[in-house]
Amino acid sequence: MPSPKILILTIPHGAAHQRVAAALSKALLEIRPDLTVEIVNALLYCARWFRAYYNSYEIPLKYWPGLWGWIEGKQHSHTATGPGWLYRRGGTGLFRFIEQFKPDIVIATEVGTCELAAMHKRERHAGYFLVGATAGVDVDRPWAQPEVDLYPVMPGDVAAQLEEAGVPRAKLLSCGVPIDPAFGSLPDRPEVRARLGVEQSLPLVLVLFGGGGHGKPRQIVAELEKVADPLQAVFITGRNQQMEEDVRRRCQGRPHFRVLGWVNNMHEWLAAADLLVSKPGGMTVTEAINSGVPLLALDPFPGAEVRACMLIEKWQVGFWLRKSGDLAPALSRLLAHPEEIERMRAQARELARPHAARDAAEAILQRWRARG
Repeated sequence: MPSPKILILTIPHGAAHQRVAAALSKALLEIRPDLTVEIVNALLYCARWFRAYYNSYEIPLKYWPGLWGWIEGKQHSHTATGPGWLYRRGGTGLFRFIEQFKPDIVIATEVGTCELAAMHKRERHAGYFLVGATAGVDVDRPWAQPEVDLYPVMPGDVAAQLEEAGVPRAKLLSCGVPIDPAFGSLPDRPEVRARLGVEQSLPLVLVLFGGGGHGKPRQIVAELEKVADPLQAVFITGRNQQMEEDVRRRCQGRPHFRVLGWVNNMHEWLAAADLLVSKPGGMTVTEAINSGVPLLALDPFPGAEVRACMLIEKWQVGFWLRKSGDLAPALSRLLAHPEEIERMRAQARELARPHAARDAAEAILQRWRARG
């Protein structure tokens, strides 16, 4: 049987969808280097007005978070994230691209792209194998599309949500969220700390602001300064250069504080860390669990990130800090009680699925072949 052509649909909203796409592409090519695998930003092939509509969530998210929370809640529980006629008209260019590409397998890493691919498969009678690869620890009901053939998901809560939404159990692959295969062979802490220039004797607090650089750096730096116990901190500000410069100014004169922008070795920084302080984006939570790093979640966006905070506490792999002022007391308590940190590490190791991308890639290829 010839090697299949694989199309991975993603969007650039945050980093999670793109990281899942990259992880699956990497795993697929490790298994079959002869594969044709292409990752595309699905929105680039949609109508310009549809892109504007799709990106408009940023307005209420920034200026009226409560409104966005209400909208996101409706999308989370409804059977679709938007009107079918709107997706049908807006996605015409994407449908045309899919037909020109002639994929054997389509993988959607974001709920709207999954709806678009399912609509195309249903209405154009396309025969490709469709995969819905969720990118976090929470899942929206519109992921449940009859045209999807396989869902690689986190076991437990996420799998149960999809099954409750009507997805047959046979379509659920409880392998975990696909993450970079590098998380399957993390270096030990002394080795990676030496490589990164991290002091071996001081606890390391890793502070993340997401791929786009969101959060309250002033308050976080101030809280870290309140902690009496000796510690070192590394701030990773993503692609937000203005935030990087701001945090760098605030950390001047503090030899144990280091500031970085975008990094390509997040698995190493997580392996080196004792505690993680971050917004609870879906991929951040997943990578923290797979690295065994307790997460102190701050400033969640309404909707999915708030639900992620609830799961963090349910799974006992970290804490949801309701306000920035809770950070210093939480760090002080945990640094004084390392046994609590170790308990959360053990809980995370129970949930970890570091080989999820490889397991998902193997299942995708096997099930595609089984269809003949």
